[in-house]
Amino acid sequence: MKKIVMTGGGTAGHVTPNIALLPALQKEGYEISYIGSYEGIEKRLIEEQGIPYYGISSGKLRRYFDPKNFSDPFKVLKGYSQSVKLLKKLKPDIIFSKGGFVSVPVVLAASRCKIPAIIHESDLTPGLANRIAIPKATKVCCNFPETMEYVPKDKAVLTGSPIRKELLSGNAERAMSLCNFTDRSKSCILIIGGSSGSRAINTAIRNLLPELIKNYNIIHLCGKGNLDASLNSIAGYAQFEYANQELADMFALASLVISRAGANAICELLTLHKPNILIPLPAAASRGDQILNANSFRSQGFSYVLEEEELTNTTLLEAIEHVSKKKASYIEAMAQSNQHDSIQTIMRLIEEVSAE
Repeated sequence: MKKIVMTGGGTAGHVTPNIALLPALQKEGYEISYIGSYEGIEKRLIEEQGIPYYGISSGKLRRYFDPKNFSDPFKVLKGYSQSVKLLKKLKPDIIFSKGGFVSVPVVLAASRCKIPAIIHESDLTPGLANRIAIPKATKVCCNFPETMEYVPKDKAVLTGSPIRKELLSGNAERAMSLCNFTDRSKSCILIIGGSSGSRAINTAIRNLLPELIKNYNIIHLCGKGNLDASLNSIAGYAQFEYANQELADMFALASLVISRAGANAICELLTLHKPNILIPLPAAASRGDQILNANSFRSQGFSYVLEEEELTNTTLLEAIEHVSKKKASYIEAMAQSNQHDSIQTIMRLIEEVSAE
């Protein structure tokens, strides 16, 4: 039986693409194991899938001063030693890494053990963890054409990001019922501000509600702790902190999506051919990766981009009106993309690399 060890963690974005690959790997008969941190978000998410999970010591490599910068390198070294022992025990044919700092010692250990490793980079420019690991990787899967400029030519492969198959089988009627929408003549806008929500997006949407509900039903995923009880009685408006299984149904109902520009989120929009407005996390609150992601999608004709600094009631309403009128051109551009079959592209790459 073929064996694969998967790794990645720290955020859900470093885990969900791995989970999306699991059914295809299982169908091809792979014995799957997972290496992550002791108590990171990846532990719960992977154990829920029934996959054997092994925790290792993990430290974060920071670009800024922090007292932990003196202790975390020793955690990474310990994680590397643990990874070497685990890989010698598990004897996988290949490693697949989704990134995050816990993945660094695993990929370095794979090189030590002469096991090929494939890395997946979600963002347009590689993050620090993947920049450290790429020299030891066999291949690097890229979401964006531009990313290939940052990766050695013999390693870079344009794959897009694997997304959960269940997102493709949503039921719009279930979403109508869940949201108590009664006016079927209106199109639906889905707003996704990320797991913690976005104050700027939430405020803009709520300020525009009287105008928006004239023509649209609104599903607002506003983030944990951001519900506004005073708005619950407004017909055509449904707010939720977040969505799990219901998200597929919400996508099925939505004719337009307003979203942050995290790599996994926008790849879901691309695969689903959903006309969208991206409001990336500003550079002051990140390393600027969402801005780069969004600009790439704009240049490819997939998205309308509205910087948070430019977000006002007027600019958001203009964006919604523009995308609503031009949605056919956005859908056509996304339909012509060659990044839709990500899971099968990555599976072929896994088969090729493990057979070498």
